[in-house]
Amino acid sequence: MSQDSRPTPALFTQVDITAGAQVNRAAANDGAAEEHTSLLKNILAAQDRQNELLEELVNQMSGAQKQRNQELAQWKQANPELARSCRLAAEALSQVQVEFLSNMTHEIRENAEVLMDGEFMLNEFVDRFGPRLAHLNGVLQILAQLGSAPAPSNQ
Repeated sequence: MSQDSRPTPALFTQVDITAGAQVNRAAANDGAAEEHTSLLKNILAAQDRQNELLEELVNQMSGAQKQRNQELAQWKQANPELARSCRLAAEALSQVQVEFLSNMTHEIRENAEVLMDGEFMLNEFVDRFGPRLAHLNGVLQILAQLGSAPAPSNQ
């Protein structure tokens, strides 16, 4: 058999421990440290700008919400009887919603397997309950908002 004539890698490596090698490494480390510092400063500046933008967004949104609440309070003051009627209607409609949800969940429990197995039956179920539930929720939300108790004034 012939022996492989490829050179084998050395088990030990040489380490340059002269003063010149340490100076070069120190210079390289200083350059890397400066680059890291620069990157961190850039990240900090970007975060500061992002915080400023978020503050502006919050101020803008809270201003619009305050205006909406003020307009709603003015409407309630101008129409106290209608606001009270809306509250009563919302309470009554809430009971209707509870009954509707009860019927819907009963139907789901009774027909769970059929709904999972057949796309036609699932579509029929969604067509039957979906629009009514969406409209009922929308009307209930409006009535509840118009009939809610006025918020205490902070002025």
